Formats: sequence, structure tokens, C-alpha cells
Amino acid sequence: MRKTWLLGFGFFSISITWALYNAFVPYFLERYISSVALIGFFMTIDNYFALFLQPWIGSRSDRTHTRFGRRMPYLLIGMPLGALFTAIIPFHNGMATLILFMVLMNLAMSLYRSPTVSLMPDITEENRRTKANGIINFMGGLGSILAFGAGSLLYKAHPSLPFIAAACITLVSLFILKAFIQEKRDAPGFQAQTEAQAKVSFRSQINRTTVLLLAAIFFWFVAYQGVETLFTLYGKNEMGLTESQASFSLTFFSLAFVVFAIPSGWLGGKFGKKRMILIGVSGLFVVFALVPWVESLLLLRVLLTMGGLFWACININSYPFIVSTGSENSIGTRTGMYYLVSSLAAISSPPLLGKLIDGMGYSILFYCAAGSMLLALICVLMIRHPETENPVQSRTASASL
Repeated sequence: MRKTWLLGFGFFSISITWALYNAFVPYFLERYISSVALIGFFMTIDNYFALFLQPWIGSRSDRTHTRFGRRMPYLLIGMPLGALFTAIIPFHNGMATLILFMVLMNLAMSLYRSPTVSLMPDITEENRRTKANGIINFMGGLGSILAFGAGSLLYKAHPSLPFIAAACITLVSLFILKAFIQEKRDAPGFQAQTEAQAKVSFRSQINRTTVLLLAAIFFWFVAYQGVETLFTLYGKNEMGLTESQASFSLTFFSLAFVVFAIPSGWLGGKFGKKRMILIGVSGLFVVFALVPWVESLLLLRVLLTMGGLFWACININSYPFIVSTGSENSIGTRTGMYYLVSSLAAISSPPLLGKLIDGMGYSILFYCAAGSMLLALICVLMIRHPETENPVQSRTASASL
């Protein structure tokens, strides 16, 4: 697991960069744009790149063969470019250059995000991937918390400092990954996979299990993205909370997720990924259904804490689950599929739920989120996959091959 912790620096840098980007770039846009809806559109550029570019990059990395490995070339190109364009965002001299720097930064990040994620299953045996995913998500969560804490202090000192710090962390993380992660040495079966060089298409990966799992991923991200984006408005306008009370309440969800990330991965490895996802989806369905009935701030934060625990059960186990339903030479392709559906949810959920709120009031937010979780639960219950039905038996069978 030592290499998993080292790989976690890649997720650490990505999480810090996105957290700072989402926190402070809207302030830059606000100088030129008065429409909040338009600001929101520009802030979703990353999801549009994830929708089209990341699936292609992930699939192409499956077929890449260089002396650096399959995934590392994309990191060696994307991370320095991402660091450069992140650092220069605050030095724009108008709206046109700001948008240009944002697009270039998002483009560079899209070059290496899927390959970075794909490195985890590449260098990790299948029965250890949920634990590994817990570790790297724990590192990513720490990055987000650090970004919100230290980033605010740096921004007060000078608006450019958080972005320069994120760029430096990205470069240091690249050095760590390049120095300690060697695909030819660390990825089991690397030579056999790269020598085959078989093209893995999205169509070849589509089967009943994959379709149901991708549908479930879409529905639970519709719920999660909608709540994450609109919760502060819900707290302010529906519950009468102050802006600081509403935003601080989300910290309970995030901290619970980070704390339970590693235990969730361990439990997924022991009892099965599908079982943990079912617990998470069922629990989050109940949490979302109860929130509209809550009037106490304390009880709201208790529910959000429980929600963070259940979200860890879902999020930590879902990516290893989608990878486990395909072959080892389709990891990058399946990573792209994962980001495709999660990005579709991120793009469609906030405006759709916002439209419903405009017509029916803020309480509809959590009812819709609960309904979306229920649809995800139905999809997961319909999945039949041998690895998930009896994880102990599956690991024994794998060990005997």
C-alpha cells in the first residue's frame, strides 16, 4: 500500500487545484459578468471537457506504449501545463484572457485526470482496489480541506497566491509520481497488456451489468451534485440559516466522508463492493428524504454527517466496481465511462433541480434527490455480477489461478 499513498499525491494535487479554482475563480468572473447563471456556465467548463475529452484520453491511454508506461506520458505533459495555466489565471488582463486561461487550464487537467485515476487499478491487485481507492480519496479529501483552510489565508494576502501554491504542489506531486511509480515495474501484466495493443472500444464494454451500473452512477451523482450545488441556497431560503451557517454545515458532510474513506474501502474489500454501495445508497436515500422535515440546525448537521458516511460507502466502492466488471486492458476506457456519466449528471442536475425549485419551492430539492437515490438503488439491486455476490469466494478463486 506504500505506492498507493504515493499515488495519492496525484489526487491530492488535483483536489487542491479544483477546490481553489471553484472557490476563487467566480470572484474573477464577477468583475466582468453580472449574471450568476452565466458565471455558473463558465464554471462548468471542466464538466464539458470531462464529457468529451476524458473518455477519449482514458481509452487512448489503454493503447499507449512508451518507455514511461501507458499513463505516465499523459501526466508528464498534462501536469506541467495544468500547473502553468493554473498559476497565470489571476494575472488575466480582461474577460477574454480570463476565459482563455480557464479553458487552457481545464484542457490541461483533462489530459491527465483519467490516466491518473487509471494508475490506481493498474498498480493494485483487484481484491485490494477498494482499500486503495479509500486511501487516494482520503488524500484527495485532505487536499480539499487544506485548500479551503490555507487557500483563504493566501487569497487575503494576494489573490494570486493560492493559484501559485496549487501550481507548485502539482509540480511536486508530479516529481513524486515520476520518481516512485514505475508502470513497467509496478503494474502487474504491464508487458502483456501493452504488447497486445488491442483497441478497446466503448461499444465492446457495453453489457447489462455495465449499463445498470452506469445508470446507478448517473442517478446518485444527480442527487449528490444537485444537493452540493444548491444546499447553501436551501439552507438560507428554506431553513432561514445565515450564509455562513449553511456553508459551514456542508463541512460536516465532507469531514465525515474523509474520515470514513479508508474504512469504507476496507469494508468493501471484505464484504463486497455491491453490498457497501447498497448500504450507502439506501442510507443516503433516507437522509435526503428526512432533511425537508428537519428544522433544527443541530439535527441537520447530524444528518449531513451520516450522509457523508453513506456517501463514502458509495463513492469509494463505485469506481473499483466499474473497473472490476471489465477486463484489465479496459481500465482507461472504463475510467472514461465513469467520468462520462458523472459529468452528465454534474451538467444536468443543478439547472434541472433549480428549475424545479423555481416552480415548486426549495423543499423539492431533497425530495428529488431522494427520488434519484431510489432509482440508483433499483439499478444496483438489478445488477448480477459474480465478484460482488460472493467476494470471499471470488478472491479465493482468483488466488488459485
